[in-house]
Amino acid sequence: MKSIKHNIYKMSILAIGLSLVGCKDFLDVNDTPNNPLEVPASTLLPTGLAGTAFANSNELNRFASTIMSVTTGAAGSPQDYDRYIIDGDDFGNQWRFELYGGALVNYKKLIETAEANNGPAYAGIGKIMSALSFAMATDVWGDIPYSEALTGDIGVTRPKLDSQKDIYLGNGSNIQSLFDLTKAGLADLEKESPTKPGTDDIVFKGDINKWKRAGNSLLLKLAMQISLVEPNRAKSEIEAVLTKNQYINSNDQNLAINFGGQTGSQAPIWTLSYNSLFQNELLISTRFVNLLKGTNDPRLPIFVTRPKGDYVTADNGFGGTFPPFDDRSKYNDYATGAEGEGPTRLVTYAQTCFNIAEAIIRFGVAGNAQTFYEAGIKASMNDAKVTSSDINKFFADNATTVTLSGSNEKKIEQIITQKYIAQFANGLEQWNDWRRTGYPVLAPHQNAGGIDGTRPVRAVYLSSEVQRNPNFPQGTAIPQSNVKVWWDVN
Repeated sequence: MKSIKHNIYKMSILAIGLSLVGCKDFLDVNDTPNNPLEVPASTLLPTGLAGTAFANSNELNRFASTIMSVTTGAAGSPQDYDRYIIDGDDFGNQWRFELYGGALVNYKKLIETAEANNGPAYAGIGKIMSALSFAMATDVWGDIPYSEALTGDIGVTRPKLDSQKDIYLGNGSNIQSLFDLTKAGLADLEKESPTKPGTDDIVFKGDINKWKRAGNSLLLKLAMQISLVEPNRAKSEIEAVLTKNQYINSNDQNLAINFGGQTGSQAPIWTLSYNSLFQNELLISTRFVNLLKGTNDPRLPIFVTRPKGDYVTADNGFGGTFPPFDDRSKYNDYATGAEGEGPTRLVTYAQTCFNIAEAIIRFGVAGNAQTFYEAGIKASMNDAKVTSSDINKFFADNATTVTLSGSNEKKIEQIITQKYIAQFANGLEQWNDWRRTGYPVLAPHQNAGGIDGTRPVRAVYLSSEVQRNPNFPQGTAIPQSNVKVWWDVN
């Protein structure tokens, strides 16, 4: 199964242009295997952006959405994920090709090319997206190659693993924090840039002000990720962004990346759901559908298909016979696009509103939590093209849902539960919030296995990387799926 996935992925990645040159030594993530020498920034930028979107919405999304009770595994790897079974042979393509050997190496070359050719606008975007992509990797695996990653061209072929704490916070020496990397990108965007993106910017078409807002919303996201383990630093970062008042404040500023609508260039969430050897492996979870049915949420039919007039789902960990593929409820156009164009929503207005609402409750920063909470729900519904009348009806009919009440902890539970719904099809962000806060409260899956029958809280390091690089933990020291990452102290 995994070798078939490898071949499918290679065909897809070539079709959408995530690899720019040959594949010699491609499996070594530290030898800059894609090393696209002399490639212009206008090529590197869309390639990197598509790579991050691909990594977010491909196999890592199948995994995270399944363990987060949004989708149910009916066969293959998702059926293992549904029962909490993962190992060091999972996610090799995501580590090697999509992140280190795909998006991240392209951003590295983009930054180098831009700085050599008087293009700080390109460099700024590259730094912001590098921070986002490295955050994805460390949030999934914990300690990862960071300060010495992608430096094979200067002889570092077996890089050390930096601690997740140092990746997020820096160490005052040779490790630049994700916050400082993002801020360096924002500083670049303030500079005069003779060379700047246009249509090659597949997110904002060269609108630098929107990139500034996206970068500041990314800072909010990073701050909330460390909010329980480093509350003082998190509060400081959040207050700085709120004072600056330049974060995403409308859906047309969402950092969302579209794919093509033609065969071979479609979003992976489309390909894996409708047009591949793996389309039979997944359907929407009964639990997610029931959650939205409980409030007559108007997003449900927009998120989820009803091929037989009603929702045909299965419970997580279900061990019986699944409904036929054509009868199943699957991702609807909101996630896949009508013909596979996506989009992949990486940083959004709704997410930003929920982050601010939580920060107000958790840290007492300035603002009205209720206002931002309502804005987050409405932003999600508007992004899903829910009509104004249906939005108003939802608010009128669900006063206890849309009104924050009770203890601060109860209010945070309300915020994260609505954020979970709004982040449909971004399983990684749903998983991040659940690990960090424990919300939404999710019942265990049927037939749970894995290490100790508990929902995974990290991915396991690749067996091939452990064997190749002695800097990885070895033997019994390898953290398994039940070992929390640094920021997960809930």
